[in-house]
Amino acid sequence: MSDLAIVLRSLQTRLFQTLVTAATVAIGVGLLLTLLSMRESGRDVFKRGSGNVDLLVTAEPGALVSVLNGLFYAGAPANPIPWSRFVEIRDGYPWQWAIPMQQGDNYRGYPVLATTSDFLTRYEPEPGAPWRMAEGRVFESPFEVVVGAEVARATRLGLGDRLTVTHGSGGSREDHGHSHDEYDYTVVGILEPSGSAHDRALFSDLDSSWVLHAFDRHEREGRHVHVGVDDLEEVDRAITGILLKVPSRGGTSAALPQQFVRLQREGFTVAQPAQEIGRLLAIVGNIDGLLVAMAIAVLLASGVGIMLALYSSMDLRRRQVAILRVLGASAGRVFSIVLTESALIGLGGALLGVGLAAAGSAIVASTLVERLGLVVPWSLDARLALIVVLGTTLLASLAGLLPAMLAYRTHVADHLKPIG
Repeated sequence: MSDLAIVLRSLQTRLFQTLVTAATVAIGVGLLLTLLSMRESGRDVFKRGSGNVDLLVTAEPGALVSVLNGLFYAGAPANPIPWSRFVEIRDGYPWQWAIPMQQGDNYRGYPVLATTSDFLTRYEPEPGAPWRMAEGRVFESPFEVVVGAEVARATRLGLGDRLTVTHGSGGSREDHGHSHDEYDYTVVGILEPSGSAHDRALFSDLDSSWVLHAFDRHEREGRHVHVGVDDLEEVDRAITGILLKVPSRGGTSAALPQQFVRLQREGFTVAQPAQEIGRLLAIVGNIDGLLVAMAIAVLLASGVGIMLALYSSMDLRRRQVAILRVLGASAGRVFSIVLTESALIGLGGALLGVGLAAAGSAIVASTLVERLGLVVPWSLDARLALIVVLGTTLLASLAGLLPAMLAYRTHVADHLKPIG
């Protein structure tokens, strides 16, 4: 019988203990790989999502909240900015571009961003990588909508399809989520994937959003009339955020800090998205560092588990070892058999852990989309997975050293006496 056959027979004899030990290893490996792979993917998504914007201006209570809501659709901004204030900001400085945004509407839970066509022609979701149309064109008229790649995939919307949007989340008629069947949007464009949270959004013009809100205002006032763009009043023209780009020549403009302070003094919340994301990643980095340390601790504990499992079984296997010695197996061969058994447990658990990591990464990615609107593409780095598998197998082999030494030192005569 070959050494491998002996090892497999031994593992089969202690099947339950072997499976439990391997499962412990798999949990540690799966957790470690999931954290490492998703951490890098998550960082990339956040870095890409802020785009080529210099300043984000809102009326929200904090800069980080503004960035998460305005660029990552974590929630709908609650505080409006009158259109007249946007005009003052736009005309008060020679910006490279100024793009207004209005949020609060959604289609089947996917956010609808009302803006101008500049959002799809001048704003870049990733610096140096402008929007690309998979089909169709940018919206040009009211109630035309461009669909993000993830929305198109999930809803199967195509060019020419018509849809109605829902807006609000509170308890009143204005805030309570309800569908505006009175107005149909037409899909005129579908975007290619950008790898950012914008992939799960739809984009339309401001007039369309303002008309919906004006319709609700008329209903609250008891006037059940069909509202058009020509019926809009100043109270209807409100936005929730402004994207600003400062003119520069290949670098950061010296005017950026001045404009930042000026807008703050005018009562706005002003955020530099790249800086806010950097601060967020620094905070998250401390947390995921702790989680990685915990995963490594679980992995080390599984190594101790392998050692204890093999060590406790040696008392029952000394007679088996003695028989192998009588049949001609050297002490070194017995040592290698036990060490191989330990390594196989580690290898089997590690491979199972890779499968758990793939499933775990998919679940985490799905949760981020549903809860935060972050499209985090998950993938396991084959090189990283190989390193972890080899490292885990080595750890398991080291855990088997003590049981292997016990097997090596087994005295043949003492363990071949008749039982009973």
